[in-house]
Amino acid sequence: MSINREFNSLNDKVIYDITKFTHLDYPNHLACIIWFSGCNMRCDFCYNKDIVFAKDGQYSYADILEFLKTRVNLLDAVVLSGGEATSHDLVEFCKQIKELGFLIKLDTNGTNYNSVKELLKLNLLDYVALDYKAPQDKFMQITHSNRYDEFSSTLNLLIQTDIEFEVRTTLHNDLLSVDDINAIINDLIFRGYDNKYYIQNFLLTEDNIGNLTRAEKSFDKSKLSKALKIIWR
Repeated sequence: MSINREFNSLNDKVIYDITKFTHLDYPNHLACIIWFSGCNMRCDFCYNKDIVFAKDGQYSYADILEFLKTRVNLLDAVVLSGGEATSHDLVEFCKQIKELGFLIKLDTNGTNYNSVKELLKLNLLDYVALDYKAPQDKFMQITHSNRYDEFSSTLNLLIQTDIEFEVRTTLHNDLLSVDDINAIINDLIFRGYDNKYYIQNFLLTEDNIGNLTRAEKSFDKSKLSKALKIIWR
């Protein structure tokens, strides 16, 4: 197999860390996770603070490709996460991952629409996990980003393609209410999304971007819309 093509940022150390094995992050597949440095959001609930604010990382694309060569026939897939992976040059990297025989899952906030569109057009992605951070009226407040329109375009793009993907939301009761989650569900239904909707409970750590603690507000799950099947994580 040939993976010797050069690309401009081959030796750029943009990868913060690597999780060498997981059976949880890619449904029904053994995978590793590539954590890209940096993010274009500052979500209050984010516990990957060090990754988000990192300007560089420990590993280059070349380092990761060398690691992946040792995992051929041992792992099924590679998860591209972060931070925000699509803030970096992914096309040639994904091509070389594919040549090694791995599936690719992308975790993304969806705000780099053109990047996701190009990766889909080139058939370089096998699964996408899209974060729906908040309904439009709370998007800026929670993410400290004004890129809801780009996220919205990416969501529509994924719905219109045949790629397997999921939508997920991180829930902190003081940030998102039952009404907010129902607004997200209604929006997904309106757009034509009919897959499972994943809600991830906020992970309390000592170091998150918004300095959040345990939620004071309650959350009545019985009032959630039943229009989509909700999976709690």
